[in-house]
Amino acid sequence: MENPLDRPGDRVRRHPFAVDAAFAGAVWFFAVLLPVDAYWQSRGTALLVGTFLVVPLAWRRRAPVAAGAAVVAVGLLELVLSPDFLAANVAVLMMIYALAAYAPRWAASAGIGAGLVGALLASLRYWNYDMTTSFVPVALAIGVSVVAAWALGNLRRARLEQVAALEERAQLLELERDQEMRLAATTERARIARELHDVVAHSLSVVIAQADGGRYAGRTDPSAATDALEAIAATGRQALTDMRSLLGVLREGGGEEYAPQPDVAAIPALVEDVRASGLDVDLIVEGEPQPLPAGPQLAAYRIVQESLTNVLKHAGPASRAWVRLQWRPDALELSVLDDGRGASAAMVSSDGDGQGLRGMAERARLHRGRLEAGPRHGGGFGVHAALPYGAGR
Repeated sequence: MENPLDRPGDRVRRHPFAVDAAFAGAVWFFAVLLPVDAYWQSRGTALLVGTFLVVPLAWRRRAPVAAGAAVVAVGLLELVLSPDFLAANVAVLMMIYALAAYAPRWAASAGIGAGLVGALLASLRYWNYDMTTSFVPVALAIGVSVVAAWALGNLRRARLEQVAALEERAQLLELERDQEMRLAATTERARIARELHDVVAHSLSVVIAQADGGRYAGRTDPSAATDALEAIAATGRQALTDMRSLLGVLREGGGEEYAPQPDVAAIPALVEDVRASGLDVDLIVEGEPQPLPAGPQLAAYRIVQESLTNVLKHAGPASRAWVRLQWRPDALELSVLDDGRGASAAMVSSDGDGQGLRGMAERARLHRGRLEAGPRHGGGFGVHAALPYGAGR
């Protein structure tokens, strides 16, 4: 179920240029238009130069290198034309941040270099009255601002790279799981096709043989013909039952491709399916359900599914499991506990891929949550996860 609170954020992510243009317009209003009356010596020059400084901010993410070059050119023009240091120079710091965050590495390095050179030139141009009381402090202040903007941009770049890596990892895990499911379905359908062939071929062979024998026996021994007809009827009924069973499995397998993505509401059905397979598992739900985006809901379902699968594989016979959903004020907390031998089995008799716990942890981190898993005191294994409600970026 789509959360209405996610729609504005989705629109913003789908139209980044419109957001950047609106941001540039706001900067122009506050840094160019409002202070223009303070430049009594050159209002027209301040308005023109300030506008050209701010306009490239609209392309700071779409074309950061070109936008940065435009800001550098206008900044040099300002040193020549404007007798005043403009408030619109805040756009220079914003562009250095954008270069560090979105541009190639060489452009980010060029941006901080140009910013530091610009700090010296601006200090010489506007504050060179006294080398000790004006030039040096101003140059240091502007230089520190340039370095701070560049450092913040680098932090943003690191965050974007981390999110991209987590998203790629989650997609690869989803693709791997889907491929394994398709391979298992293909193998199962091949087995069913072989069984269906055996049922049809064997049953028809029996029916044909009985029919031929009954036809010849009917001329001399009516009771033998009756026995042949009864055998034909029994064989036909059994074949029909087997075919219905096999076709039912095929229909269920085909329908899975069109099923919606599971969410938290599907966890009770998942627990029921696991309970029907023989595991004694209880579901505990605490608190009132809160709106949660589709991504964290799918992550919650997959974490519970993977945890219960591990219990079935490793906990051993006569084990019990508990699934607890706690709707906290700020996050949905999940716990899957068992009292079996899963702690040692998961570490000693691993199936070799080692991706279960890692995949669950990465799902949780992708949605700004956390996950902990490990042996429980007194035996058994436990998985604990928390997924914040406001997990969307």
